[in-house]
Amino acid sequence: MTVEPASVTDDVFLDRLADRLHALPGVHAVTLGGSRAQGTHTDASDWDTAVYYRGSEGVFEPRYLRDGGWDGEVSEIGGWGGGVFNGGAWLCVDGRRVDVHYRDLDVVEHELAEAEAGRLRVEPLMFHLAGIPSYLVVAELAVNRVLRGETPRPDGYPAALRKAASEEWWGRASITLEYAKGNNAPLGGRTEVVGAVAVAAMQAAHAVLAARGEWVTNEKRLLERAGLRGIDRVVADPALPLTELIDQARELMVRAVDGVRVQ
Repeated sequence: MTVEPASVTDDVFLDRLADRLHALPGVHAVTLGGSRAQGTHTDASDWDTAVYYRGSEGVFEPRYLRDGGWDGEVSEIGGWGGGVFNGGAWLCVDGRRVDVHYRDLDVVEHELAEAEAGRLRVEPLMFHLAGIPSYLVVAELAVNRVLRGETPRPDGYPAALRKAASEEWWGRASITLEYAKGNNAPLGGRTEVVGAVAVAAMQAAHAVLAARGEWVTNEKRLLERAGLRGIDRVVADPALPLTELIDQARELMVRAVDGVRVQ
């Protein structure tokens, strides 16, 4: 996809984009997420947006994005795995890179109720080592900027979710490390061990952020936020025996998780 230099200011661009997305049939609301919403972006950052529709109405269809005449790729609903992160588009709009995520309000409202009750599941998603929690769409409601329409909002980070999510994620991290130590390390599988440690580190980081009651929408700065960037040193040391590599990584994770454990 070729991106030409932008010819209008960011504010004007975002206003026009929000209007065009909100005008699509079946769209109830449009939000801005990612670094642009949080003020941590650079000039090269993408524009992460979401369109909220209601699947039970049967009105919104991805073809409406295609009909907009923008260059890029538009998935079908469910094209990104069929879970809570159920599809979207990568577009070039007026010289800027724009991601448009599909968010079904029926699903979002269900997951909001599940999160408030402390129930969650983890789904696989491309480019995410540990996968994503079902409450990711609730996190978006909490941190994203609403540009048009209205979306539900959680009343803080549910106490039940803090406990359940931190326990679920730490349980996954522990099992991942145990398997690597008992099965990959004895076979000399450095790649397998390093991969397992990387996955476990992301899982442990999710546990830390959940225990703190801090929303997570992706893995990009997850290790930094959880205080687990020291894992880099461990996995980068070629002299470490594999079993010791796992033990040192686990020690770092245990300290981070124990420091915020929910009672």
